[in-house]
Amino acid sequence: MANKILHIYKRLYETYGAQGWWPFMDGGYHPGEYDYPKNEAQIFEICLGVILTQNTTFTSVVKSLQNIKDMDCLDHESIQNISLEDLKKALRPSGYFNQKAAYILGFIDFFKNLNGRTPSRKELLAVKGIGEESADSILLYAYNRPEFVVDAYTKRLLSHLGLINERAKYEEIKMLMQNKIAEEIKEEKDIVAFYQEYHALIVAHAKRHYSKKPYGEGCFL
Repeated sequence: MANKILHIYKRLYETYGAQGWWPFMDGGYHPGEYDYPKNEAQIFEICLGVILTQNTTFTSVVKSLQNIKDMDCLDHESIQNISLEDLKKALRPSGYFNQKAAYILGFIDFFKNLNGRTPSRKELLAVKGIGEESADSILLYAYNRPEFVVDAYTKRLLSHLGLINERAKYEEIKMLMQNKIAEEIKEEKDIVAFYQEYHALIVAHAKRHYSKKPYGEGCFL
């Protein structure tokens, strides 16, 4: 199983190359560089993007982030100082803007109370609007913690390849990936970089072959 999981990564990397996630509004993608984020502003931008990504495409998220940037509000203190209506208007491209505005404002209170420390997964899951995928995305990309992210694309791909049951739960898939990868990769910094690339590569591949039914058409895996 570990060999299969690593083989999938190898094939995807050979095909698509380093993805450079998480992209930033000021710096874009950074393929092959794993020392991001570099400051608190970038940490918060990732967290903001993760919340906005829920139930939408990243293309739509970029539009919302650009709206916020155009308002010179791409930091948690500035967002708190604009009107709720202006915030909702900026978030509209990402959908569910009423809900996401509330989630973001609640998350900002949580973020400020961290005082620069890394939150635990349990703490993140206690924040309204933060589920398992969002918590792991924040920990992996914003805080460089070894938490594998399982999204709908990951589940579709692994199910189609027969590596998991299509009814497998989030935690089951996550632990399968983490345990098998840990059999081959030992250093935490290498695991983090591997997780980041693997998740991004699955997204790049699945956009082409797993976005609509029948899933897997043309998939070279």
